[in-house]
Amino acid sequence: MALPPLGDEVIVIRGEAADWRAAIRLAGDALVRGGAARPAYSDAMVRMIDEHGPYAVISPGLALAHARPGPDVLADGLSVVTLAEPVLFGHPQNDPVRVVLGLAVATPARHLTAIADLANVFNDSDTTERLAAADDADAVRAILAG
Repeated sequence: MALPPLGDEVIVIRGEAADWRAAIRLAGDALVRGGAARPAYSDAMVRMIDEHGPYAVISPGLALAHARPGPDVLADGLSVVTLAEPVLFGHPQNDPVRVVLGLAVATPARHLTAIADLANVFNDSDTTERLAAADDADAVRAILAG
């Protein structure tokens, strides 16, 4: 699976989040706006971190929020949220988070492929910093396109 197209509706620049739950909900709300998920998917993403800890914080400053495929996922989708102020997820090495990616994948077979495709984008160690500094949706798309 290549990265899904990123319309303006799934990109949030300098979002305001009081804590990690609010940051995850910004990403989930963007997935809803993009037609990839129902509102309950945000709750599922928050629940995954409540149950499994800050595993979603995959590198310094970057969280990849996702939950299992299910009825709240309508289509494959990706959202990108940059935060006005970083938030703590409780990760011992990778906090604070400045960029949250929301990932919705419709089928289990695509789940690992989608994560691998995203990981390839972030092989460049400065990608997160560049995203955090992006001024608009076009800059985010350009960074993720490589």
